[in-house]
Amino acid sequence: MWLFFIVIVLVLLVLDLGVLHRNVREIGVKESLGLSAFYIILGLLFGAWVWWYIGPTAGLNYVTGFVIEKSLAMDNIFVIAMIFTYFSIPRIYQHRVLFWGIIGVIILRAIMIGLGATLVSQFSWVLYIFAGFLILTGIKMWLSVDKQYEVGHDRVCRFDFCG
Repeated sequence: MWLFFIVIVLVLLVLDLGVLHRNVREIGVKESLGLSAFYIILGLLFGAWVWWYIGPTAGLNYVTGFVIEKSLAMDNIFVIAMIFTYFSIPRIYQHRVLFWGIIGVIILRAIMIGLGATLVSQFSWVLYIFAGFLILTGIKMWLSVDKQYEVGHDRVCRFDFCG
């Protein structure tokens, strides 16, 4: 089943970047909505297949996760729009930048989840370190809310990745 899922995802990635968006061009609202609807319908069809093939419990778990992921993705839209605006990414390149950014995030998230799960299963006390890190990061973000961010001071941007 996982092989089936991975093949579908790879085929869709190749279709999206290699066929539908081979040429760099600006994507309009109508096309964006159409592609979004297509992928949502595809995700729900996969959920129906999970329901039929594995059973109602697995199907309901999938649909629940799908709905939660879609609702959480809405805040990402605003963050991505702010990032594109801040770095002045031309609309013509936004799809390609977003696509490769998402691929990178998926790979990094899979690595971090795998490493985190392995650490937690071996050393349960590491959860306290993770919690402390999250609390300190939240406090740092809260205290620096009034500070102006300078891209030139960012370690990644010093290597001329940011223009």
